[in-house]
Amino acid sequence: MEINDILEKFNFKGELEECNVFGSGHINTTYLAKYIENGKEKKYVVQKVNTNIFPDIDSLMNNVFSVTEFLRKKIIENGGNPHRETLHFIRTYDKNKYFKDENGDCYRAYRFVDNSKAYDTVNSAEIFGKSGKAFGRFQKYLSDFPAETLSEIIKNFHNTIWRYENEFIPAVQADKADRVASCSDEIKFVMHRREDCKKLVELIEKGELPLRVTHNDTKLNNVLFDSESDDAICVIDLDTVMPGLALYDFGDSIRFGANSCAEDDDNYDNVKINLDYFEAYAKGFLSEAGSALNQCEIDNLAFSAKLMTFECGMRFLTDYINGDTYFKTAYPTHNLVRAKNQFALVSDMEDKMPQMEQIIKNITE
Repeated sequence: MEINDILEKFNFKGELEECNVFGSGHINTTYLAKYIENGKEKKYVVQKVNTNIFPDIDSLMNNVFSVTEFLRKKIIENGGNPHRETLHFIRTYDKNKYFKDENGDCYRAYRFVDNSKAYDTVNSAEIFGKSGKAFGRFQKYLSDFPAETLSEIIKNFHNTIWRYENEFIPAVQADKADRVASCSDEIKFVMHRREDCKKLVELIEKGELPLRVTHNDTKLNNVLFDSESDDAICVIDLDTVMPGLALYDFGDSIRFGANSCAEDDDNYDNVKINLDYFEAYAKGFLSEAGSALNQCEIDNLAFSAKLMTFECGMRFLTDYINGDTYFKTAYPTHNLVRAKNQFALVSDMEDKMPQMEQIIKNITE
């Protein structure tokens, strides 16, 4: 179907002015539709969801609607602006959460957040800290949401010990791309840290870490900032919202944003954790989420940064050993370079863990 035919399925207000391809996302195909209602322009984002990546579209959209409707109520209760501080999804004229065409392609729509912008790279501690505030607020507002009612969109996504036992070890044993000999040091690095893989899972089993709503893609460009004030206003890209640990989101943010180098930089000696960025993000995150977290969560924030970095490196290494079947690569050793980079960051975090833990302690005391 043509995009204009798709637009007619949704309950948009006004007359269509134009619709164009929008954004630079790699997973979903996105359009920006502009309508005129009573002389005012209204914008809507329409996306064709990649059902190869997200085959269970019903569960995904149920999660998204449940979380955004809950957030809207919380934002209103706290005197905020629900039109700017969370995504507002639009149902079809048939009251459905998405539209499926005759080819099986699935489309969904939400209001465009006006006067907003996004950053692709972390270029200051201030901006990174503001993103921490946004993700902290996301945790705070959803702290009493029944996380167990959400569907698990990607099974065992941050179950590190499961990934170790069911993905990494079988890959090493099979050695189907004949690459194990070229990465023996990295394999030893992972095996030496098997106990780390179990830590958070065991704390869940003991009941010390609560199940929470987690975002699972806490990159900087998944936060919208106000165009004028530069304040972080809204968390976007909710496709991987599901039950998990607050620690997963915090740790992955640090992995992405506080690395002194790009994740595929092969100058491994230069790969360090930027403690100023770590502190800025932690301050922002805890200024909002601190009151909603328990002591065990707070005590493991620094460790979670190390674990999420380790897990990501292990996934890169596993993919390299398997012959690069999951992550896109630009050259034959790209995944190995990524793994070495992440492991260099893990090593630096291990050296600086007392400082990282002290930073958290200073913020929370």
